[in-house]
Amino acid sequence: MAGLSASTPIPTEIEIRSQSKVIEIAFSNGDKFSYPFEFLRVYSPSAEVQGHGPGQEVLQVGKRNIGIKEVEPVGNYAIKPHFDDEHNTGIYSWDYLHKIGTHQPEMWAEYLARMEKANASRDK
Repeated sequence: MAGLSASTPIPTEIEIRSQSKVIEIAFSNGDKFSYPFEFLRVYSPSAEVQGHGPGQEVLQVGKRNIGIKEVEPVGNYAIKPHFDDEHNTGIYSWDYLHKIGTHQPEMWAEYLARMEKANASRDK
């Protein structure tokens, strides 16, 4: 399985809740995380969002009400959400999803601080 270490927890359940705009994932180690669509979109692992190296990240604005049209499985190691703003290049490996789930509170606080510093809006 590409991109996974032997210790990577794998999802045992993935629920897409379109109305509440969250994806809930339960992992094999017992961890369970609820990922708001907006959080997944602004932390997309795609080069478009992350850049091609440290310091090249692109701040994502206006994503508060982002939707997901579909979630495509990628082999046995990842998912690829298709967001309603046509972004669909992020491949979210189980490793990445577990990592961002574990660090979601501090990542979200960092995102909000970056938005404030840029005087940007989560709304369109």
